[in-house]
Amino acid sequence: MSLTEKSSPKEHNATLCDDNHSSTGSESAHDVFGSEEHHDIKYKRLSWQLVAILMIAEIVSNGMLSLPSAFAAVGMVPGIVIIVFLGVFATYTSWLLVQFKLRHPEVHTMADAGFIMFGPIGREIMAFGTFSFAIFATGSQLLAGQIALASLSDSKLCNLVYTGIFTVASLAVSLPRTFHGLGYVSILSVVSIIIAGIVAMGAAGAEPVVGRSVEAAVTSDFYSAFAAVTNPVFSFAGHFMFFVLISEMKEPKHAMRSAYCLQTFTTTYYVIFAAVTYGYLGSQVLSPSFSSLSPYWAKVSYGIAIPNLLLAAALYAHTAAKVIFVRLFRKSNHLHSHTVIGWSAWVILVVFCNALAFLLATGVPIFNYLVGLAASLFAAWFTYGVAGMFWLHDSYHDGAGFHEWRRQWGQFLLCAFTVVAGAFICVAGLYVTIRGLVDAYANGEIPSPFSCK
Repeated sequence: MSLTEKSSPKEHNATLCDDNHSSTGSESAHDVFGSEEHHDIKYKRLSWQLVAILMIAEIVSNGMLSLPSAFAAVGMVPGIVIIVFLGVFATYTSWLLVQFKLRHPEVHTMADAGFIMFGPIGREIMAFGTFSFAIFATGSQLLAGQIALASLSDSKLCNLVYTGIFTVASLAVSLPRTFHGLGYVSILSVVSIIIAGIVAMGAAGAEPVVGRSVEAAVTSDFYSAFAAVTNPVFSFAGHFMFFVLISEMKEPKHAMRSAYCLQTFTTTYYVIFAAVTYGYLGSQVLSPSFSSLSPYWAKVSYGIAIPNLLLAAALYAHTAAKVIFVRLFRKSNHLHSHTVIGWSAWVILVVFCNALAFLLATGVPIFNYLVGLAASLFAAWFTYGVAGMFWLHDSYHDGAGFHEWRRQWGQFLLCAFTVVAGAFICVAGLYVTIRGLVDAYANGEIPSPFSCK
């Protein structure tokens, strides 16, 4: 099945609610990489355990360090409730994404899903969103790496140098053609962020802020509250990579095992880290929270976290390059063989994606606000809203139309809620980001391009 053909209702009707749908058998010709028995480069090598590790390495990274400051803005109890709710919500939307992928094995990215639901225009919009968000996420990780390196060296060099060093390292790590090539490195990444978080919590407990203010709940206006809530909302925003990762699994039918591991670990770790850090450092905790520690412990925490920050940047850059590479060479010999054209194109794309992320992160003074805009425009939909559309689309076209929605009214209401929630997060996120940008300009807080500070 090519992406220029839409599946008939009968073809997918049997698998509408089948959680154990497999990509084996006749579907091997339909999935992204097909049968790889005689190929030089084999993509479908990931176990569900390794996919879970890759997902954790991608999502649990520098975004975690903003959660204590979110607690400071809304209070301990609302903060915990928000993270737990988002974790459950993200698990549900993960399930919707996985089911859509299993019913449509030809889907490799959100762009392919966009084509199935909305045709060529939907494909291009979601392709742009996927690539853009991956690049902005790469740039955000590069800046996190810059902060870590600057902390370790007491800012003895220009920040551009630190970002450049991290970019070169990210480029090198993101070069393998398959996610399996990054899989085992991701184990080190996950271990590093776990240890870094534990060390930071221990340091905060050993040297708590004297006279700190820790509130059960904080009263604030909508702008301040939602500006803080965007941190935990987007700290779960990794769904845009799910299709790409599942496409490289040996057994995609086990993808939900990976998602359950991801969301269970992420939600638990986020709550513990944010609550403990906020409890010891109080309302003045900074974002990233490691910077609120004493200089010594900040260096230790950042130093331990560097492998995680680096691999997350590499994963995002790898994904940005791969969505273009697979689209260019899908079903061609260059995708699976060691050809000069294939490797040249891949290296050029990896270099381009890392370089673009570096230029945006260092050369655009409002980069952090652009990250917020990209997260609001795309991550809000990819993580929350569009998942509901997947089920609504397939149940309508593969089932009995509106009758199917009425028959499964509970699922229909949940999916409709995800669409509305995605729209709300998108609009509210755009509002707080644009307002924050306007305020920053008014207060003279926008730095100059390619600044060393």
